[in-house]
Amino acid sequence: MFASIKIAMIVVALATAGGGFLHYKNVKADLETAKANMIKLEQGIAEQQAVIEQQRKDFTAIREANDQLIAANQTLQNEMKALDDRFNKINAQGEVRDIGKLAIERDRAIERVINNASKKAMRCVEIAMGSPLTEKELNATKKSEINSECPSLANPNYVPY
Repeated sequence: MFASIKIAMIVVALATAGGGFLHYKNVKADLETAKANMIKLEQGIAEQQAVIEQQRKDFTAIREANDQLIAANQTLQNEMKALDDRFNKINAQGEVRDIGKLAIERDRAIERVINNASKKAMRCVEIAMGSPLTEKELNATKKSEINSECPSLANPNYVPY
């Protein structure tokens, strides 16, 4: 009977040692899996941080472009108002100027004014579409030298006085 207890204890000890060994192997495998997952997570975090940084840069660039567009739009609105004021002047009798009536009375003068203004307006469109400024346009500083249709676009060095 004593021998069977000894055998039973040896079997229990071997079973415990075997279970411990299997548990050790299982924990080691879990640890390797956890390490691999941790490396993947760290790489994912680094990639996400790079994406966030790029989005910040893009947002800043978009905001700057938007600010430039707002400033350009404000300038164009001011120029549109100035053009509207030029066409709708009030004469000495207190009446709004009628371009059609003037065209009938002084046809050659109005034709010359409209042709010159059309040439200037076409140059404004060319510049807006990307045409480079000429030396004359860049160096214009006097009111007589500028493109009066779009001075802010065609003559960046002109400062109205």
